[in-house]
Amino acid sequence: MTRSHDLTTGSIPAHFLRLAAPLMMGNILQQLYNTANAFILGRYAGGLEFAASGVAGSVMNLFLFMLTGACTGVSVIFAQLYGAGDLDGFRREHWLSLSCRTLAAAGCSGLGLLVLAPLLRLIQTPAELTGPVSTYLTVILVSLPASFLYNLYGALLRSVGRAAAALMALAAAVTVNLALDLWFVARLGWGITGAAFATALSQAVAALACILYLHRKAPETLIRRGDCRMDRELLSKTARFSFVTGLHQSSLYIGKLLVQGAVNTGGTDMIAAYTATTRIEGFANSFGDSGASAISVLVAQNRGAEKEDRVRETYRSGLVLMLAVGALMSLIMYVSAGATVGFMLGEFGGAAFENARSYMRLVAVFYMLCFTGNVFAGYFDGIGRVSIPFVGATTHITLRVILSWLLVGRMGLRAVALATGLGWILVNLMWTVIKRRLDRRAAERQTAEPS
Repeated sequence: MTRSHDLTTGSIPAHFLRLAAPLMMGNILQQLYNTANAFILGRYAGGLEFAASGVAGSVMNLFLFMLTGACTGVSVIFAQLYGAGDLDGFRREHWLSLSCRTLAAAGCSGLGLLVLAPLLRLIQTPAELTGPVSTYLTVILVSLPASFLYNLYGALLRSVGRAAAALMALAAAVTVNLALDLWFVARLGWGITGAAFATALSQAVAALACILYLHRKAPETLIRRGDCRMDRELLSKTARFSFVTGLHQSSLYIGKLLVQGAVNTGGTDMIAAYTATTRIEGFANSFGDSGASAISVLVAQNRGAEKEDRVRETYRSGLVLMLAVGALMSLIMYVSAGATVGFMLGEFGGAAFENARSYMRLVAVFYMLCFTGNVFAGYFDGIGRVSIPFVGATTHITLRVILSWLLVGRMGLRAVALATGLGWILVNLMWTVIKRRLDRRAAERQTAEPS
């Protein structure tokens, strides 16, 4: 049977752009949605529930990043099997990841509900916010299996080169979510409870849309009766990959929380400045994250097809393209620092503005290294060495946290920018050394093989 989107032939730069563009638009769409969702809740539910949604979001993201990270690992296996033309193995992986990880998501739901109350006390949730935060998180935690299905099928679509379809599923989720937000929150007055139900239902709708799309456009990827059987080797690989990539995303988020703690010691102006800069960086990072995902899929499919020349070409082409985008992004961020932070800060000025502008200009100097780091991460994920990006990200975030806490008192928010840049330098150097060693070993194996 003919496969839907084969990335093992044709122009690699063209494939890269076709994959990265929908991913980038999806990331930007998610950023815009987050802003609109916050506006609706603040406008119609009031300041108390708006603040509660911020606290709840911090806890919710910890669980969601675990799920999305786990799906990243599964997508690498999907892409490798698809590139190898092993559709039987692909469908078996589909069955294993669907059944086992759905059970794991249900387990996370139960665990989350058990630890919810002590967790809210641990992060010192104000008493007046505890009720609405608990209500919101209860709905979200119960609906984690639906969130997993949405992320799993989005990852599956991207792994077979259907990034545009994954974007359409995200657009459907965003549209349904905003419509339900307006209905539940603005019309029915359900407040933060309505916002939680809107999120849960929209992800279920998006998962269903992905399945229907696959049924029509790529039926060869859907599970058949004969695929529903145990494969211990594949299950072990799935568990290993999804655990490492899930831990990767969780460690990044925990590190960001620790950096936020260092920023919080600087008072309201510094907190406002950091909030503004992180939102700006969210849009900038959309380009780098999309490039990394595109490289991962391209490398994985060609590695599965045993086309090592195309694997190497994907790395080189991705590096050139991402360097160009990174250089442009660095220039834009540096030149527009004053205007962008001024827009984001609104009524805040003075110390907040100066902190934010100095942060943006300093971090912009290093930003190209963020994009080259994305190239390395995508490449290592694609060849199945998922532990390397995890170790690199953990190294980066550890250095960032330590330096931020040590220097923020003397340098203000520029300390976080410097710590971030130095972390990127260290990780890029480390990954360069690792890649050269892997390349040398591959060359030695190739030389040793009989012709």
